[in-house]
Amino acid sequence: MNNYQKLQNGSDVRGVAIEGVEGEPVTLNEQIARTIGYAFAQWLETRLGKSELRVAVGHDSRLSSDVLKTAVFQGLEKGGCFVFDCGLASTPAMYMSTVFEHHGYDGSIMLTASHLPFNRNGMKFFVREGGLDKPSIKEILTLAAEAGTLPGVELSNTTKTSLIDDYAAHLVRIIRAGAGADQPLTGLKIVVDAGNGAGGFFVEKVLRPLGADTTGSRFLEPDGSFPNHIPNPEDKVAMDAIIDAVKKNQADFGIIFDTDVDRAGAVDRNGKPINRNRFIALMATIVLEQHPGSTIVTDSVTSTGLKWWIEEKLGGIHHRFQRGYKNVINEAIRLNASGSPAFLALETSGHGALKENYFLDDGAYQIAKILIKIAQLRASGEGTVDELISELPEPVETLEFRPMILVDDFSAYADKVLDAFKRFVEQEAGWSFTPNSYEGVHVTSEDGWILMRKSLHDPQIPINIESDVSGGVAVMAKRVCSFLADFADLQLPARTP
Repeated sequence: MNNYQKLQNGSDVRGVAIEGVEGEPVTLNEQIARTIGYAFAQWLETRLGKSELRVAVGHDSRLSSDVLKTAVFQGLEKGGCFVFDCGLASTPAMYMSTVFEHHGYDGSIMLTASHLPFNRNGMKFFVREGGLDKPSIKEILTLAAEAGTLPGVELSNTTKTSLIDDYAAHLVRIIRAGAGADQPLTGLKIVVDAGNGAGGFFVEKVLRPLGADTTGSRFLEPDGSFPNHIPNPEDKVAMDAIIDAVKKNQADFGIIFDTDVDRAGAVDRNGKPINRNRFIALMATIVLEQHPGSTIVTDSVTSTGLKWWIEEKLGGIHHRFQRGYKNVINEAIRLNASGSPAFLALETSGHGALKENYFLDDGAYQIAKILIKIAQLRASGEGTVDELISELPEPVETLEFRPMILVDDFSAYADKVLDAFKRFVEQEAGWSFTPNSYEGVHVTSEDGWILMRKSLHDPQIPINIESDVSGGVAVMAKRVCSFLADFADLQLPARTP
Protein backbone atom coordinates (compact mmCIF):
# COMPACT_ATOMS: atom_id res chain seq x y z
CA MET A 1 0.00 0.00 0.00
CA ASN A 2 2.83 2.38 0.79
CA ASN A 3 4.02 2.41 -2.84
CA TYR A 4 0.62 3.65 -3.96
CA GLN A 5 0.24 6.22 -1.20
CA LYS A 6 3.67 7.63 -2.05
CA LEU A 7 2.24 8.63 -5.43
CA GLN A 8 -0.18 11.06 -3.82
CA ASN A 9 0.77 14.71 -4.25
CA GLY A 10 -2.02 16.62 -2.55
CA SER A 11 -5.07 16.24 -4.77
CA ASP A 12 -3.05 14.69 -7.65
CA VAL A 13 -1.23 11.44 -8.36
CA ARG A 14 2.35 11.94 -9.56
CA GLY A 15 5.33 9.73 -10.19
CA VAL A 16 8.32 8.95 -12.39
CA ALA A 17 6.91 7.37 -15.55
CA ILE A 18 9.98 6.79 -17.73
CA GLU A 19 13.68 6.27 -17.19
CA GLY A 20 16.24 8.85 -18.18
CA VAL A 21 17.14 10.73 -15.01
CA GLU A 22 19.84 9.23 -12.80
CA GLY A 23 18.60 8.34 -9.33
CA GLU A 24 14.92 8.52 -10.30
CA PRO A 25 13.56 4.98 -10.78
CA VAL A 26 10.15 4.50 -12.38
CA THR A 27 7.33 4.63 -9.82
CA LEU A 28 4.31 5.02 -12.12
CA ASN A 29 4.26 2.21 -14.67
CA GLU A 30 1.60 0.45 -16.77
CA GLN A 31 0.64 -1.96 -13.99
CA ILE A 32 0.16 0.79 -11.44
CA ALA A 33 -1.74 2.99 -13.90
CA ARG A 34 -4.02 0.09 -14.83
CA THR A 35 -4.80 -0.63 -11.19
CA ILE A 36 -5.47 3.04 -10.39
CA GLY A 37 -7.87 3.18 -13.35
CA TYR A 38 -9.69 0.16 -11.96
CA ALA A 39 -9.73 1.70 -8.47
CA PHE A 40 -11.24 4.93 -9.82
CA ALA A 41 -14.01 2.87 -11.46
CA GLN A 42 -14.72 1.19 -8.11
CA TRP A 43 -14.65 4.47 -6.22
CA LEU A 44 -16.92 6.19 -8.73
CA GLU A 45 -19.43 3.33 -8.78
CA THR A 46 -19.70 3.46 -4.99
CA ARG A 47 -19.97 7.24 -4.95
CA LEU A 48 -22.64 7.46 -7.63
CA GLY A 49 -24.46 4.25 -6.73
CA LYS A 50 -24.66 3.03 -10.31
CA SER A 51 -22.79 0.83 -12.77
CA GLU A 52 -21.92 1.05 -16.47
CA LEU A 53 -20.27 4.39 -15.91
CA ARG A 54 -19.03 6.66 -18.71
CA VAL A 55 -15.48 7.88 -18.02
CA ALA A 56 -13.29 10.14 -20.18
CA VAL A 57 -9.48 10.09 -20.28
CA GLY A 58 -7.20 12.73 -21.78
CA HIS A 59 -3.52 13.58 -21.60
CA ASP A 60 -0.96 16.29 -22.25
CA SER A 61 2.10 15.91 -24.48
CA ARG A 62 4.22 13.79 -22.16
CA LEU A 63 6.26 10.96 -23.70
CA SER A 64 4.72 8.38 -21.38
CA SER A 65 1.10 9.33 -22.07
CA ASP A 66 0.23 6.77 -24.75
CA VAL A 67 1.47 3.80 -22.73
CA LEU A 68 -0.11 4.93 -19.47
CA LYS A 69 -3.45 5.90 -20.99
CA THR A 70 -3.85 2.46 -22.56
CA ALA A 71 -3.26 0.92 -19.15
CA VAL A 72 -5.81 3.28 -17.57
CA PHE A 73 -8.33 2.33 -20.27
CA GLN A 74 -7.79 -1.32 -19.39
CA GLY A 75 -8.33 -0.70 -15.69
CA LEU A 76 -11.51 1.29 -16.31
CA GLU A 77 -12.91 -1.35 -18.65
CA LYS A 78 -12.20 -4.05 -16.08
CA GLY A 79 -14.15 -1.87 -13.64
CA GLY A 80 -17.15 -2.02 -15.98
CA CYS A 81 -16.82 1.46 -17.51
CA PHE A 82 -17.46 2.73 -21.00
CA VAL A 83 -14.28 4.68 -21.78
CA PHE A 84 -13.89 7.75 -23.99
CA ASP A 85 -10.42 8.53 -25.33
CA CYS A 86 -10.12 12.32 -25.54
CA GLY A 87 -6.54 12.20 -26.81
CA LEU A 88 -4.45 15.35 -26.40
CA ALA A 89 -6.43 17.59 -24.07
CA SER A 90 -6.12 20.16 -21.33
CA THR A 91 -6.90 19.64 -17.66
CA PRO A 92 -9.77 22.19 -17.71
CA ALA A 93 -11.27 20.48 -20.78
CA MET A 94 -11.26 17.16 -18.94
CA TYR A 95 -13.32 18.66 -16.14
CA MET A 96 -15.67 20.30 -18.65
CA SER A 97 -16.22 16.88 -20.22
CA THR A 98 -18.32 16.04 -17.16
CA VAL A 99 -20.58 19.10 -17.52
CA PHE A 100 -20.85 19.62 -21.29
CA GLU A 101 -24.36 18.52 -22.22
CA HIS A 102 -23.20 16.54 -25.27
CA HIS A 103 -20.50 14.71 -23.29
CA GLY A 104 -21.70 14.58 -19.70
CA TYR A 105 -19.35 11.85 -18.49
CA ASP A 106 -19.70 10.47 -14.97
CA GLY A 107 -16.03 11.13 -14.31
CA SER A 108 -12.78 11.94 -16.06
CA ILE A 109 -9.03 11.49 -15.70
CA MET A 110 -6.29 13.78 -16.99
CA LEU A 111 -2.82 12.32 -17.40
CA THR A 112 -0.40 15.13 -16.58
CA ALA A 113 2.36 16.20 -14.24
CA SER A 114 1.93 19.90 -14.98
CA HIS A 115 5.31 21.61 -15.48
CA LEU A 116 7.44 18.83 -13.97
CA PRO A 117 10.33 17.33 -16.02
CA PHE A 118 9.82 15.03 -19.01
CA ASN A 119 10.22 11.81 -17.02
CA ARG A 120 7.26 12.52 -14.74
CA ASN A 121 3.56 11.89 -15.23
CA GLY A 122 0.47 11.74 -13.07
CA MET A 123 -3.30 11.84 -12.88
CA LYS A 124 -5.97 14.36 -11.97
CA PHE A 125 -9.50 13.12 -11.35
CA PHE A 126 -12.81 14.90 -11.88
CA VAL A 127 -16.51 14.42 -11.23
CA ARG A 128 -19.28 16.90 -12.04
CA GLU A 129 -18.85 18.63 -8.68
CA GLY A 130 -15.18 19.37 -9.42
CA GLY A 131 -11.70 17.95 -8.94
CA LEU A 132 -11.23 15.29 -6.30
CA ASP A 133 -9.73 16.33 -2.97
CA LYS A 134 -6.95 14.76 -0.91
CA PRO A 135 -9.15 12.32 1.05
CA SER A 136 -10.72 11.03 -2.18
CA ILE A 137 -7.32 10.48 -3.79
CA LYS A 138 -6.22 8.58 -0.71
CA GLU A 139 -9.32 6.37 -0.95
CA ILE A 140 -8.62 5.60 -4.61
CA LEU A 141 -4.99 4.70 -3.92
CA THR A 142 -6.06 2.50 -1.02
CA LEU A 143 -8.47 0.64 -3.32
CA ALA A 144 -5.66 0.28 -5.87
CA ALA A 145 -3.32 -1.24 -3.29
CA GLU A 146 -6.04 -3.69 -2.25
CA ALA A 147 -6.79 -4.70 -5.87
CA GLY A 148 -3.36 -6.18 -6.50
CA THR A 149 -1.94 -6.99 -9.93
CA LEU A 150 -4.33 -6.77 -12.88
CA PRO A 151 -3.50 -8.30 -16.27
CA GLY A 152 -3.70 -6.23 -19.43
CA VAL A 153 -6.73 -6.96 -21.61
CA GLU A 154 -7.85 -6.28 -25.17
CA LEU A 155 -9.89 -3.09 -25.20
CA SER A 156 -13.52 -3.40 -26.25
CA ASN A 157 -15.41 -0.47 -24.68
CA THR A 158 -13.14 2.47 -25.58
CA THR A 159 -14.26 5.15 -28.06
CA LYS A 160 -12.34 8.15 -29.42
CA THR A 161 -13.92 11.60 -29.03
CA SER A 162 -12.87 15.13 -30.06
CA LEU A 163 -13.15 16.90 -26.73
CA ILE A 164 -10.63 19.68 -27.37
CA ASP A 165 -12.61 20.87 -30.42
CA ASP A 166 -15.72 21.23 -28.30
CA TYR A 167 -13.82 22.93 -25.48
CA ALA A 168 -12.24 25.43 -27.89
CA ALA A 169 -15.63 26.18 -29.46
CA HIS A 170 -16.95 26.78 -25.93
CA LEU A 171 -14.25 29.41 -25.34
CA VAL A 172 -14.93 31.06 -28.71
CA ARG A 173 -18.64 31.40 -27.86
CA ILE A 174 -17.81 32.96 -24.49
CA ILE A 175 -15.43 35.53 -26.02
CA ARG A 176 -17.84 36.43 -28.80
CA ALA A 177 -20.67 36.91 -26.33
CA GLY A 178 -18.54 38.99 -23.96
CA ALA A 179 -17.06 41.17 -26.69
CA GLY A 180 -20.30 41.49 -28.65
CA ALA A 181 -18.73 40.67 -32.01
CA ASP A 182 -18.09 37.64 -34.22
CA GLN A 183 -14.41 38.45 -34.77
CA PRO A 184 -13.55 40.84 -31.94
CA LEU A 185 -9.78 40.31 -32.27
CA THR A 186 -9.52 41.42 -35.91
CA GLY A 187 -6.59 43.80 -36.33
CA LEU A 188 -4.77 42.51 -33.25
CA LYS A 189 -1.57 40.48 -33.30
CA ILE A 190 -1.56 37.95 -30.48
CA VAL A 191 1.22 35.39 -30.05
CA VAL A 192 1.13 32.20 -27.99
CA ASP A 193 3.91 30.11 -26.44
CA ALA A 194 2.58 26.65 -25.62
CA GLY A 195 5.97 25.29 -24.54
CA ASN A 196 5.30 22.12 -26.59
CA GLY A 197 2.57 21.21 -24.12
CA ALA A 198 -1.16 20.82 -24.75
CA GLY A 199 -1.97 24.51 -25.29
CA GLY A 200 -1.16 24.80 -28.99
CA PHE A 201 -4.84 24.37 -29.86
CA PHE A 202 -5.52 27.89 -28.61
CA VAL A 203 -4.00 29.45 -31.74
CA GLU A 204 -5.82 27.48 -34.44
CA LYS A 205 -9.10 26.80 -32.64
CA VAL A 206 -9.63 29.96 -30.55
CA LEU A 207 -7.62 32.99 -31.66
CA ARG A 208 -7.85 32.62 -35.43
CA PRO A 209 -11.65 32.11 -35.52
CA LEU A 210 -11.86 35.35 -33.51
CA GLY A 211 -9.87 37.23 -36.16
CA ALA A 212 -6.47 37.49 -34.45
CA ASP A 213 -3.19 37.51 -36.36
CA THR A 214 -1.13 34.84 -34.57
CA THR A 215 2.05 35.15 -36.64
CA GLY A 216 5.07 34.51 -34.45
CA SER A 217 3.46 32.03 -32.06
CA ARG A 218 5.95 29.48 -30.78
CA PHE A 219 6.35 25.89 -29.67
CA LEU A 220 2.78 24.87 -30.50
CA GLU A 221 3.66 21.31 -31.49
CA PRO A 222 3.20 18.73 -28.70
CA ASP A 223 6.58 17.35 -27.65
CA GLY A 224 6.93 15.79 -24.24
CA SER A 225 10.70 16.15 -24.21
CA PHE A 226 10.07 19.92 -23.88
CA PRO A 227 13.04 20.81 -26.11
CA ASN A 228 12.68 24.59 -25.88
CA HIS A 229 11.80 25.38 -22.27
CA ILE A 230 9.71 24.12 -19.38
CA PRO A 231 6.05 25.07 -19.98
CA ASN A 232 5.63 27.17 -16.86
CA PRO A 233 4.51 30.82 -16.55
CA GLU A 234 6.66 31.15 -13.42
CA ASP A 235 9.85 30.03 -15.17
CA LYS A 236 12.20 32.85 -16.22
CA VAL A 237 13.37 31.10 -19.39
CA ALA A 238 9.77 30.47 -20.43
CA MET A 239 8.75 34.07 -19.75
CA ASP A 240 11.82 35.35 -21.63
CA ALA A 241 10.71 33.28 -24.63
CA ILE A 242 7.23 34.81 -24.84
CA ILE A 243 8.64 38.30 -24.17
CA ASP A 244 11.01 37.77 -27.10
CA ALA A 245 8.11 36.60 -29.31
CA VAL A 246 6.08 39.71 -28.47
CA LYS A 247 8.96 42.09 -29.16
CA LYS A 248 10.15 40.44 -32.38
CA ASN A 249 6.65 40.32 -33.82
CA GLN A 250 5.51 43.67 -32.44
CA ALA A 251 2.52 41.87 -30.98
CA ASP A 252 -0.30 43.51 -29.07
CA PHE A 253 -0.41 40.69 -26.52
CA GLY A 254 1.43 37.50 -25.64
CA ILE A 255 0.07 34.37 -23.95
CA ILE A 256 1.93 31.51 -22.26
CA PHE A 257 0.41 28.31 -20.88
CA ASP A 258 1.74 25.58 -18.67
CA THR A 259 1.80 21.99 -19.94
CA ASP A 260 -1.84 21.12 -19.23
CA VAL A 261 -3.29 24.66 -19.61
CA ASP A 262 -4.67 25.04 -16.09
CA ARG A 263 -2.23 27.96 -15.60
CA ALA A 264 -1.48 30.97 -17.74
CA GLY A 265 0.62 34.09 -17.92
CA ALA A 266 0.83 36.96 -20.38
CA VAL A 267 3.01 39.72 -21.79
CA ASP A 268 1.78 43.21 -22.68
CA ARG A 269 2.47 45.10 -25.92
CA ASN A 270 5.60 46.64 -24.36
CA GLY A 271 7.12 43.25 -23.56
CA LYS A 272 6.42 43.52 -19.85
CA PRO A 273 5.33 40.29 -18.12
CA ILE A 274 1.82 39.96 -16.78
CA ASN A 275 2.28 37.13 -14.32
CA ARG A 276 2.26 36.59 -10.56
CA ASN A 277 1.04 39.80 -8.84
CA ARG A 278 0.43 41.61 -12.14
CA PHE A 279 -1.74 38.80 -13.47
CA ILE A 280 -3.81 38.80 -10.27
CA ALA A 281 -4.11 42.60 -10.47
CA LEU A 282 -5.43 42.44 -14.04
CA MET A 283 -7.91 39.66 -13.29
CA ALA A 284 -9.04 41.47 -10.11
CA THR A 285 -9.61 44.63 -12.17
CA ILE A 286 -11.85 42.72 -14.58
CA VAL A 287 -13.76 40.83 -11.88
CA LEU A 288 -14.27 43.78 -9.51
CA GLU A 289 -15.67 45.84 -12.37
CA GLN A 290 -18.34 43.16 -12.72
CA HIS A 291 -18.73 42.49 -8.97
CA PRO A 292 -17.85 45.67 -7.04
CA GLY A 293 -16.81 45.28 -3.41
CA SER A 294 -16.42 41.51 -3.58
CA THR A 295 -13.54 39.47 -2.17
CA ILE A 296 -10.47 38.39 -4.14
CA VAL A 297 -8.82 35.32 -2.58
CA THR A 298 -5.08 34.88 -3.18
CA ASP A 299 -2.26 32.81 -1.77
CA SER A 300 -0.03 34.04 1.03
CA VAL A 301 2.92 35.47 -0.93
CA THR A 302 1.16 38.28 -2.79
CA SER A 303 2.66 41.74 -2.54
CA THR A 304 1.75 44.72 -0.40
CA GLY A 305 1.17 46.66 -3.61
CA LEU A 306 -1.41 44.13 -4.76
CA LYS A 307 -3.29 44.48 -1.49
CA TRP A 308 -3.37 48.26 -1.97
CA TRP A 309 -4.53 47.76 -5.56
CA ILE A 310 -7.45 45.48 -4.66
CA GLU A 311 -8.62 47.35 -1.58
CA GLU A 312 -7.70 51.01 -2.06
CA LYS A 313 -7.67 51.37 -5.83
CA LEU A 314 -10.48 48.98 -6.76
CA GLY A 315 -12.58 48.97 -3.58
CA GLY A 316 -12.56 45.21 -3.17
CA ILE A 317 -11.51 42.97 -0.29
CA HIS A 318 -8.18 41.15 -0.44
CA HIS A 319 -8.24 37.84 1.42
CA ARG A 320 -4.62 36.67 1.52
CA PHE A 321 -4.92 32.97 2.37
CA GLN A 322 -2.62 29.95 1.99
CA ARG A 323 -0.33 28.58 -0.70
CA GLY A 324 -1.80 25.81 -2.83
CA TYR A 325 -4.36 26.40 -5.56
CA LYS A 326 -6.86 24.01 -3.98
CA ASN A 327 -6.59 25.90 -0.68
CA VAL A 328 -7.26 29.21 -2.43
CA ILE A 329 -10.21 27.85 -4.43
CA ASN A 330 -11.76 26.06 -1.47
CA GLU A 331 -11.47 29.20 0.64
CA ALA A 332 -13.37 31.19 -2.00
CA ILE A 333 -16.06 28.52 -2.06
CA ARG A 334 -16.25 28.65 1.76
CA LEU A 335 -16.55 32.44 1.77
CA ASN A 336 -19.43 32.31 -0.70
CA ALA A 337 -21.18 29.70 1.40
CA SER A 338 -20.79 31.90 4.49
CA GLY A 339 -22.36 34.91 2.75
CA SER A 340 -19.19 36.76 1.68
CA PRO A 341 -19.24 37.08 -2.12
CA ALA A 342 -15.99 35.93 -3.74
CA PHE A 343 -15.85 35.60 -7.52
CA LEU A 344 -12.12 35.10 -8.07
CA ALA A 345 -9.49 32.86 -6.48
CA LEU A 346 -5.93 33.22 -7.77
CA GLU A 347 -2.53 31.87 -6.79
CA THR A 348 0.66 33.64 -7.84
CA SER A 349 1.68 30.48 -9.74
CA GLY A 350 -1.01 31.29 -12.33
CA HIS A 351 -3.60 28.86 -11.01
CA GLY A 352 -6.87 30.77 -10.94
CA ALA A 353 -10.58 30.07 -10.81
CA LEU A 354 -13.76 32.08 -11.24
CA LYS A 355 -17.12 31.38 -9.67
CA GLU A 356 -18.81 31.78 -13.05
CA ASN A 357 -16.67 28.91 -14.39
CA TYR A 358 -17.35 26.27 -11.70
CA PHE A 359 -14.34 27.53 -9.67
CA LEU A 360 -12.25 25.52 -12.11
CA ASP A 361 -8.56 26.43 -12.33
CA ASP A 362 -8.48 27.12 -16.04
CA GLY A 363 -5.70 29.15 -17.64
CA ALA A 364 -7.46 29.34 -21.00
CA TYR A 365 -10.66 30.68 -19.42
CA GLN A 366 -8.73 33.41 -17.61
CA ILE A 367 -7.09 34.39 -20.90
CA ALA A 368 -10.55 34.42 -22.48
CA LYS A 369 -11.68 36.96 -19.86
CA ILE A 370 -8.65 39.13 -20.64
CA LEU A 371 -9.25 38.87 -24.40
CA ILE A 372 -12.81 40.06 -23.87
CA LYS A 373 -11.45 43.08 -22.01
CA ILE A 374 -8.87 43.74 -24.74
CA ALA A 375 -11.63 43.70 -27.37
CA GLN A 376 -13.89 45.95 -25.30
CA LEU A 377 -11.15 48.52 -24.70
CA ARG A 378 -10.22 48.55 -28.36
CA ALA A 379 -13.82 48.92 -29.53
CA SER A 380 -14.43 51.83 -27.16
CA GLY A 381 -11.06 53.49 -27.74
CA GLU A 382 -10.37 53.46 -24.00
CA GLY A 383 -6.81 52.12 -24.10
CA THR A 384 -5.07 48.79 -23.57
CA VAL A 385 -4.91 46.25 -20.74
CA ASP A 386 -1.40 47.26 -19.70
CA GLU A 387 -2.76 50.73 -18.99
CA LEU A 388 -5.38 49.18 -16.70
CA ILE A 389 -2.67 48.11 -14.25
CA SER A 390 -0.11 50.84 -14.91
CA GLU A 391 -0.54 52.23 -11.38
CA LEU A 392 0.05 48.90 -9.63
CA PRO A 393 2.86 49.46 -7.08
CA GLU A 394 5.76 47.08 -7.68
CA PRO A 395 8.04 45.99 -4.82
CA VAL A 396 11.56 47.36 -4.98
CA GLU A 397 13.09 44.02 -3.97
CA THR A 398 11.89 40.43 -3.50
CA LEU A 399 13.59 37.25 -2.39
CA GLU A 400 12.59 33.61 -2.00
CA PHE A 401 14.83 30.93 -0.55
CA ARG A 402 14.14 27.46 0.80
CA PRO A 403 16.32 26.02 3.56
CA MET A 404 16.38 22.21 3.35
CA ILE A 405 15.37 20.06 6.32
CA LEU A 406 17.81 17.18 6.85
CA VAL A 407 15.69 14.88 9.04
CA ASP A 408 13.11 12.28 7.97
CA ASP A 409 10.18 13.72 9.92
CA PHE A 410 10.48 17.08 8.16
CA SER A 411 6.93 18.18 8.91
CA ALA A 412 7.40 18.01 12.68
CA TYR A 413 10.80 19.69 12.39
CA ALA A 414 9.27 22.52 10.34
CA ASP A 415 6.67 23.05 13.06
CA LYS A 416 9.47 23.29 15.61
CA VAL A 417 11.26 25.95 13.54
CA LEU A 418 8.09 27.98 13.00
CA ASP A 419 7.22 27.92 16.72
CA ALA A 420 10.70 29.17 17.53
CA PHE A 421 10.43 31.87 14.88
CA LYS A 422 7.22 33.16 16.46
CA ARG A 423 9.07 33.60 19.75
CA PHE A 424 11.95 35.25 17.89
CA VAL A 425 9.61 37.75 16.21
CA GLU A 426 8.08 38.71 19.55
CA GLN A 427 11.52 39.82 20.75
CA GLU A 428 12.66 41.62 17.58
CA ALA A 429 12.47 45.41 17.71
CA GLY A 430 10.30 46.86 14.94
CA TRP A 431 8.82 43.49 13.94
CA SER A 432 5.17 42.53 14.38
CA PHE A 433 2.83 39.79 13.23
CA THR A 434 0.84 40.73 10.14
CA PRO A 435 -2.91 40.82 10.86
CA ASN A 436 -5.22 38.30 9.19
CA SER A 437 -2.46 35.84 8.36
CA TYR A 438 -3.54 32.28 7.59
CA GLU A 439 -0.28 30.47 6.91
CA GLY A 440 3.07 30.14 8.61
CA VAL A 441 4.53 33.23 10.28
CA HIS A 442 3.90 36.49 8.41
CA VAL A 443 5.92 39.44 9.75
CA THR A 444 5.68 43.16 9.01
CA SER A 445 8.57 45.56 9.62
CA GLU A 446 9.58 49.04 8.52
CA ASP A 447 11.65 47.40 5.77
CA GLY A 448 8.80 45.28 4.35
CA TRP A 449 7.47 41.82 5.16
CA ILE A 450 8.61 38.23 5.69
CA LEU A 451 6.67 34.99 5.33
CA MET A 452 8.13 31.78 6.73
CA ARG A 453 6.02 28.66 6.16
CA LYS A 454 6.28 24.90 5.90
CA SER A 455 6.10 23.00 2.65
CA LEU A 456 3.41 20.34 2.74
CA HIS A 457 5.20 17.97 0.38
CA ASP A 458 8.92 18.73 0.47
CA PRO A 459 11.57 18.86 3.24
CA GLN A 460 11.86 22.63 2.99
CA ILE A 461 10.92 25.83 4.77
CA PRO A 462 10.02 28.37 2.06
CA ILE A 463 10.82 31.97 3.02
CA ASN A 464 9.58 34.98 1.06
CA ILE A 465 10.79 38.52 1.72
CA GLU A 466 9.57 41.72 0.06
CA SER A 467 10.69 45.31 0.52
CA ASP A 468 9.80 48.72 -0.87
CA VAL A 469 13.13 50.04 0.39
CA SER A 470 16.42 49.55 -1.45
CA GLY A 471 18.52 47.19 0.66
CA GLY A 472 15.55 46.24 2.83
CA VAL A 473 15.53 42.60 1.75
CA ALA A 474 19.17 42.16 2.78
CA VAL A 475 18.46 43.63 6.23
CA MET A 476 15.54 41.27 6.86
CA ALA A 477 17.26 38.24 5.31
CA LYS A 478 20.31 38.72 7.53
CA ARG A 479 18.15 38.63 10.67
CA VAL A 480 16.25 35.58 9.44
CA CYS A 481 19.44 33.70 8.58
CA SER A 482 20.89 34.59 11.98
CA PHE A 483 17.85 32.94 13.56
CA LEU A 484 18.06 29.86 11.32
CA ALA A 485 21.77 29.33 12.05
CA ASP A 486 20.86 27.81 15.43
CA PHE A 487 19.14 24.83 13.75
CA ALA A 488 21.70 22.13 13.03
CA ASP A 489 19.34 20.11 10.81
CA LEU A 490 18.64 22.99 8.43
CA GLN A 491 20.77 23.54 5.34
CA LEU A 492 20.67 27.14 4.11
CA PRO A 493 21.36 28.00 0.46
CA ALA A 494 24.97 28.81 -0.34
CA ARG A 495 24.03 32.41 -1.09
CA THR A 496 21.50 34.71 0.48
CA PRO A 497 21.74 38.52 0.73
